[in-house]
Amino acid sequence: MIKRNRQISVLVLATLLAFAVSCVPKRQFVELEMKTERSIRDRDSLKAKNADLTVEKTELQSELDLVKRQMQQTRNELAGQLDSMRFYKSQHNLLQAMNNDLTRRLDAMVHGVESENKQMLVELHQLRDDLQKREENLRKLQDSLSAERNNLDLMQLRLEDRNQILASLDSMLQEKEKNLEEQSKQMAKLQEMLKQKDDAVRELKDKVSNALLGFQNDGLTVEHRNGKVYVSLDEKLLFKSGRYTIDSRGRMALQKLSDVLAENTDINILIEGHTDDVPLQSKGEIQDNWDLSVKRATTVVKVLLENKRLNPDRLMAAGRSEFHPIEKSKTSEARAKNRRTEIILTPKLDELLKILENN
Repeated sequence: MIKRNRQISVLVLATLLAFAVSCVPKRQFVELEMKTERSIRDRDSLKAKNADLTVEKTELQSELDLVKRQMQQTRNELAGQLDSMRFYKSQHNLLQAMNNDLTRRLDAMVHGVESENKQMLVELHQLRDDLQKREENLRKLQDSLSAERNNLDLMQLRLEDRNQILASLDSMLQEKEKNLEEQSKQMAKLQEMLKQKDDAVRELKDKVSNALLGFQNDGLTVEHRNGKVYVSLDEKLLFKSGRYTIDSRGRMALQKLSDVLAENTDINILIEGHTDDVPLQSKGEIQDNWDLSVKRATTVVKVLLENKRLNPDRLMAAGRSEFHPIEKSKTSEARAKNRRTEIILTPKLDELLKILENN
């Protein structure tokens, strides 16, 4: 129908245009033509609006259908709920009737047992009072038990602390006993080594004494003191007065001693030079008693080292001047004893020192 109306409109417009062309002036024709274009634009705009309205109508129709379906579903649910309500109402009426019947029966029972209930009520009151008293006694007993439990817990904690302390002390005691046992073993080892060193020193003293036996009447003595061997040589055996050049007999004694020292490699050797307290008059390169004591000690070292089997790092020379006398009197005999050279033989104690360091 719409299409047919459009065709009629087009024919009318064409007829009007033909008529206008043939009957009206040019100006009016132009105005008519403009009106025709506006009409066409208006028609197209209406067509677009019509299409939009058609779409909107379709959407509204869909929404209307959805609402109708929801309304139908709601009606169905409402009908079901009405049926349930009718059922529950009938059940309520039934229960109400049963309740009324039970109420009547209960009233009858109450009237029949009222006197009995009064007696039971009195007994219940008495029983309640008795229970209250028992509960009070029970509460007091619980409080007492709680206090006792707290005391027991405190005693338990103290006992645990004491046990921990005892365990710690026992562990410390065991550790101390272990350390003491280890120290005892080390001490026994140390004592054994000291005994061995002492026996070795005594044996060395015997060897030195035997080697120098022929020189003991020349002012040579060999002594064992404080775990060391002291070989003391008077001045007359080694040097002339105020000199530090060794005489031939003194050199012979030192050579015999060097043989013994070369065979005993675990002995350190200290050579000390001693003078008397008489000031020394300067004699060329010798300035005083200090100088003389040092030179005599180093001279003895050099003679001993003529034995190539004797390691130089075992020897040490020291000058003591007149400050370590063995006789403190001012007699000539005492001063003669003080003018001496002492060779002190000491066992090496490296192993003993290691044991002491480890302890």
